[in-house]
Amino acid sequence: MNINAKQLLNETIDKIEGAYAPSTIRAYRANFKRFIAFSENLKATALPAESDTVTQYIKQLSGGQLKSASIRIAIASISAIHRLNQLIDPTTHPEVKIELRRMHRNLGRASKQAQGINLETLKQMIGNTDTTLIGLRDRALLLTAYDGMCRRSELVELRVEDISRGIDDQVKIKLRRSKTDQDGLGRWLHLKAETQGAIIDWLNRSGIETGKLFRGISKGNQVSDGLSAAQINRIFKKLARRSKLAPEIVQHISGHSMRVGAAQDMLIVGENLAKIMQRGRWSKTDTVMRYVENAIFT
Repeated sequence: MNINAKQLLNETIDKIEGAYAPSTIRAYRANFKRFIAFSENLKATALPAESDTVTQYIKQLSGGQLKSASIRIAIASISAIHRLNQLIDPTTHPEVKIELRRMHRNLGRASKQAQGINLETLKQMIGNTDTTLIGLRDRALLLTAYDGMCRRSELVELRVEDISRGIDDQVKIKLRRSKTDQDGLGRWLHLKAETQGAIIDWLNRSGIETGKLFRGISKGNQVSDGLSAAQINRIFKKLARRSKLAPEIVQHISGHSMRVGAAQDMLIVGENLAKIMQRGRWSKTDTVMRYVENAIFT
């Protein structure tokens, strides 16, 4: 029944390749594939979908282990695929909106907050890096993530070609694209001396001259072509465990933890919200407030 839906999904993904962030495209594909499978069980059409099918899908998702944020993303993916194909968006139907409200009342709207890695914790983690190739990579990665308040998606896209060395050998990196700069206008990250030195040490030892700045490293010290966002999470957690941080802290560390911790540190020393937003490239004040709320009470 949904052979055409599967084909149209693949065509849609091909059509938007390069126009959307890779993470967004992956979410659209994975979420809509799951919706197609659900629709087939109901013997219903997934594309275009009826509002009743979407309503029943929300009910099923609400009874599982998913958080409300994940369910919102799933429904947003259904909406996007319909709109991209100029089809009537079933998620705008009143019955769907009512079911979403019911889901939020039952599950709440709170999203899981990444554990902030502040300057003190960062120093502990840096203290547990060494002078091996992996150690130099990890040190440069940690410092760049904190100093540049980088998202993990930004870290994996940094390129050697975007590093500029001034007359006084100062290093800065151009961030080509970020979540709030989808048009790729770019922005320079001005880094502290310690971070600049760590990047230079990593490049000198690794011999990397072009391409992605941060790379995977095999047991035989073979350097890969880059890192995935998931690898950023694993590296941070590995160093947190090595630093003997509490298990409950390590559990909530993610690729955004440096970004959260840096924002909290700025608030603690008295920086205003506008400056925190400007440095961290945020466009919404409520997002920043959610990030720094734990720092207010420490």
